Amino acid sequence: MRIKICGLSRPEDIEAVNLGRPDYIGFVFAPSRRRVSFAQAEELKSRLHPAVKSVGVFAGETPARIAELLRRGVIGIAQLHGDEDLSYAAALRALTDAPIVKAIALPTPERVRAWEDAADYLLLDGAAGGAGRRFDWASMPVPRTPWFLAGGLNAGNLEEAARYRPFGLDISSGAETGGVKDPEKIINLIQIVRNLP
Repeated sequence: MRIKICGLSRPEDIEAVNLGRPDYIGFVFAPSRRRVSFAQAEELKSRLHPAVKSVGVFAGETPARIAELLRRGVIGIAQLHGDEDLSYAAALRALTDAPIVKAIALPTPERVRAWEDAADYLLLDGAAGGAGRRFDWASMPVPRTPWFLAGGLNAGNLEEAARYRPFGLDISSGAETGGVKDPEKIINLIQIVRNLP
């Protein structure tokens, strides 16, 4: 099972993930207290171990700006976290062949089915991404597209989350103390996921 640590914004965060080596990390470009500028992300990416894939989290950004970051290697994957529609995904596909993740808040079967063929991965989340709020996992539709589970994940519920067999677990607030990334929590979370059956 894969693990993504999302919302990195400081050199210390990069140092922690370089030690723990999650599969993915996320730079948030959407409105958020974790938001980074393109220049900040470029600097942080230059410090990131090459084995860790960087994901850009966007809401309301133009496809051209996302494609620019992909071309420059600041990110390798685009995660759409806004109200993007299928025509937006098609416009982005026309500019890049990089993988696309579509986040779906409070997923319903209809919304999941609509995006299964338009995105490379889905991310099923609670009502407010990055808020650390869990939703009803038992009621979520299971996509046929590889999918990430997000929303309220922490060291205490990763084993339960893994029972739903997602492709990966996406953790942000669960890797923080006092609103900033906690190196010890990051390392611990990665170790827990690596030891999941």
